[in-house]
Amino acid sequence: MKPIDALFAVLREEGVRKVFGNPGTTELPFLDALVDNPDIEYVLGVHEGSVVAMADGYARATGRTAFVSLHVAAGLANGLIGLLNASRSRTPMVVTAGQQDRRHLLEDPMLSGDLVGLAQAAVKQTFDVQHAHDLPVVLRRAFAAATRAPAGPVLLSIPMDLLAEDTDVDLPARSVIAPLGVAGGVELAAELLVSAQRPVIVAGDGVGREKAVAELVALAEAVGATVFHQPMHDAVDFPGSHPLYAGSLPPVNAAVNNALTGYDLVFVVGAHAFNPHHYTPTPPIPAGAKVIQLDPDAAEPGRNFPVDVGLVGGVKPTVARLTELVTGRIPDTSARVEAVRERHENRWVEADQAARAAYGPPPFDPLAAVHAIAAGLPNDFVMVEEAITSGVLMRRVLRLDRPDSLVHTVGGGLGWGIGAAVGTALGTTRPVVALLGDGCTMFGLQGLWNAGRDQVPVTFLVMNNGEYRTLKDTLDNHRSRSTQTGTYHGLDLTDTRLDFTKAADFFGVPAVRPTDLAALTEIIAKATHSPGPLLVDIPVTGHPSH
Repeated sequence: MKPIDALFAVLREEGVRKVFGNPGTTELPFLDALVDNPDIEYVLGVHEGSVVAMADGYARATGRTAFVSLHVAAGLANGLIGLLNASRSRTPMVVTAGQQDRRHLLEDPMLSGDLVGLAQAAVKQTFDVQHAHDLPVVLRRAFAAATRAPAGPVLLSIPMDLLAEDTDVDLPARSVIAPLGVAGGVELAAELLVSAQRPVIVAGDGVGREKAVAELVALAEAVGATVFHQPMHDAVDFPGSHPLYAGSLPPVNAAVNNALTGYDLVFVVGAHAFNPHHYTPTPPIPAGAKVIQLDPDAAEPGRNFPVDVGLVGGVKPTVARLTELVTGRIPDTSARVEAVRERHENRWVEADQAARAAYGPPPFDPLAAVHAIAAGLPNDFVMVEEAITSGVLMRRVLRLDRPDSLVHTVGGGLGWGIGAAVGTALGTTRPVVALLGDGCTMFGLQGLWNAGRDQVPVTFLVMNNGEYRTLKDTLDNHRSRSTQTGTYHGLDLTDTRLDFTKAADFFGVPAVRPTDLAALTEIIAKATHSPGPLLVDIPVTGHPSH
């Protein structure tokens, strides 16, 4: 079997149905071979940033490892922001970067470079393939590494002449790896849960990734525990309408500490620490609280804060076993649940009232705008969210219950949302809605090319305030009152609001700008049942001046 044939055999056996790429000369042997492998589709993107973002969304929608083909050093560099996002969000991905022909690498040919060195900080593992007989083995290792906890992208540097070699190579069989089971020490953790008077659970994205939401709900109900989402969560890890749900923790350790104060036991499930965004000297865990931490990654428990019991194992089976061990041993769980429900239901009512009170003409109040959006969403939608300030507001008014209904990246590399939404739509039959900030949209506009060319059914909602509002908010928080002048440098996109309907038209995507919030609700309700894309340019008010 030739190296190129072995490559396609491995892809097929690993469940790859689509290749996301932007090609160059070093990928020509691979592109040529695609002619003889029509069952594997090449999804062309016009920029590597949107290519990797599409692969990210597709991997999460399908539950399979995505495969990406990038072009030498320049193409890899363009894709690095997406690889950083995938690493932070634990998205399994195998990425090949075509290297120049080995026979003239000493001459420092155009676009060549240290691909492994360039990628190392952004990916989980790298391989520099130099021999044809190594390629099938390395591919098997890459797919295994991409899914092993912590999951993430893996890079292979492959010279173009290696793929063109007429050499026989062996194809190793695919290994079947058993999933992680119940963590050791689960009995000790169960005793701590039973003895706790006021337990709290922090639901991390490992819960959503392992499809363990139902198991976590059962455990929370069995112990009567309040449940928070981890800060800036990427998925639905606990139902938003559940009476025990208390919302998302803020991405600041001092605020996390404040939210968790009063609880005597903190159970952190599948969360990579607390992802603090801004520094505060306060630790996230309140003094005196006991801590249980569960994660499939052995490096996680005790990594950033001390734990009383660190559990390493599968989230789904371990949580299910904990539920078995604690059920019926806590007499007052129904009273606990009712007390939590009363405390948290007011939060939804207050947000709804505040949003309705803010309704008015354009530019719209952002809380009112996301409230109007939520009113038009269908029951079975998937929201891809990259809206920064508006995204936080959306989580205040929208109760997401169904697993896999939210796609977000805690990585924070801007420009991900459009491509991720297109990739999500390619991997699901559910309606896909992308909530985007205008700054994020500017970073990832090239992804609209795929939506327009292939008529991918995504409703793109651009929250257009003409500024980097989150940076103005943050700057004001750091300024003293005496220096809050309302003057900012480098934080406004333009003196006049950008017209994203023109950008959409350029890429062949229909677009509309609503004139009132009732129209916005109606537009979304219709668009999410449309067979093609739509961009909605939503003018919203910016940062309040001083």
